[in-house]
Order: sequence, then C-alpha cells, then structure tokens
Amino acid sequence: MTGRFARAPTSTFTRASLLVAGVVAGAVVAVLGLAVDVQWLALIGLLVAVVAAGVLAASLLVTEQERDERIEAEIKRLSAEHARLSDQLITAEQEERRRLALFLHDGPVQSMSGIALMLDAVVSAVEQGRSDEAGRILGSALDKQRATIRSLRELSFQLEPVVLRDQGFGPAVRALAEQLGISNRIQIDLDVDRAETLAEHAQVAIYQIIREALHQAIRRGPPTRVSVRVIEGPGGAVETLIADDAPGERRRASFDAIAERARSLSGRLTVDPGEDGGTAVRVVLPSYRVRR
Repeated sequence: MTGRFARAPTSTFTRASLLVAGVVAGAVVAVLGLAVDVQWLALIGLLVAVVAAGVLAASLLVTEQERDERIEAEIKRLSAEHARLSDQLITAEQEERRRLALFLHDGPVQSMSGIALMLDAVVSAVEQGRSDEAGRILGSALDKQRATIRSLRELSFQLEPVVLRDQGFGPAVRALAEQLGISNRIQIDLDVDRAETLAEHAQVAIYQIIREALHQAIRRGPPTRVSVRVIEGPGGAVETLIADDAPGERRRASFDAIAERARSLSGRLTVDPGEDGGTAVRVVLPSYRVRR
C-alpha cells in the first residue's frame, strides 16, 4: 500500500513538469514569432501552449480524482478492518463470559447447593438427636466450603492476578510457573522479560495464553519440562512460544481458547509437534496491537 501511494506522486510530478515546459515553450515560440513578425510561427507557438495547458489541466483533474479514489478506498479498508476487530473483540468477550458462566454454574453454584443440602441434613440429624451423624455431615460440608473458596480464589487470580497488576508481567509469570512447577514437578524455563514493555492489555492477554498453554500441557502429560519465551519477531511483532515434552494433543479444539485470545489482538496461533515429541504453541501478535 505504501509503495503504491509513493509512486503515484512522482509520476504525476514528472508529467506535470513536461506539460508546463510545453506551455512555456509554446508561449516563447509565440512571442518570438510576433517579435520577428512571422505569423505562422506565432500561431504554432500559441497552439502548442494552448494544447499543453489543456492537457495539463485535464491531467491534474484526473490525478486529483485518482487521489480521491485512493483515499476513499483506504478509508473503506480501514473501516472494514475496524469493524472486523470490533467483531473479534465482542466475540472474545462473549466467549469469556460464557466460560465464566459455565465455570460458576458447574463449580461454585453446584457446590453451594450441595452445602445447603448438607446443612439441611445436619439440622435434621440434630433435631432427631443423631449428633454423631450431624458432626460427620457438618465436617464434610466444611471441607466442601473450603474447596469452593479455593476455586473462587483461583478464579479471581485467573481473571486478574494481583501480582500482575501490582508487580508486573515477569513476577506474575514466575509466580505462576513456580506454583505449577512445584505442584506438578515440572521444570519451567522462562524468558519473558521482553513483555515488560508491552501495553497492559497485551500483558494480560499473553499471561492468559501462557497460563492456558501450561494447563493444557499438564492435562496432556503432565510434562517434565516446559519452555516459555516471549521474543520480538519480524516487523516488531511479539511472539510467545510455549514448548513442552508432554504427549501431543490431537484435538485442535483444545486450543480454541488460546486461538480466541490471539484473535482478539489480531494475532494468530500455530500448534506444531515439538522437537522432543511434545507440543510447541506459538502465538504471534502484531506490533500495532501490543505496543504502548
């Protein structure tokens, strides 16, 4: 697009310069013809000047129309791109709400319903004098309540990790890697410092992509080793690479959540077999969507 716009003004300037030269040359010939009292020479010069002036005016008019058409086409292209990005953002937000609603319905809501039933059973057992049974049921209800609190706390952390907001991208990813590495006995190698200079919304998206890819690897394996890198790609693009040695995933739908997050920032996802038999997840985000 840039090259096409750059060539047109140069060509137009050259053509206009030649036509102006023709007008000047014709005028000079006409004046010279009048000076030496040669009428046919004066008429030829005048004719050349008039024709060159007419062609110059027509050329400038056509050039102006072409420029207006190029500008209009560019405006339409940018409008279409804006509409496409808006649709992607709306789709991503709707998908995120859907996942959140499903999690709450199938997790905490069901757990709280179960706790309510267990408390009803405790009340009934107490009223009937079955204190041992009431204590046992109450203990189970408390365990279920603690598990529900943990799941809600994890949800809160996933939606917006406090460490990401307060300390930055690097500490948040390192905390995530340490948590998952210790609990699953995984060595997670990190090289993510380049993400510190990105816009806040890009850091949140990349963090969520890394988190989802790590959980995917754990569900498939778990792996023994994972490499997480954020590097600069061609044209200032930002590439996030997560490679693991867990068994490969044959179901592409498993990576839909990552792909949706990438599309929300006009990015693209590729999933390939890893060098060590695992899986390599690559997300490339364009510079204009992630830079501050």
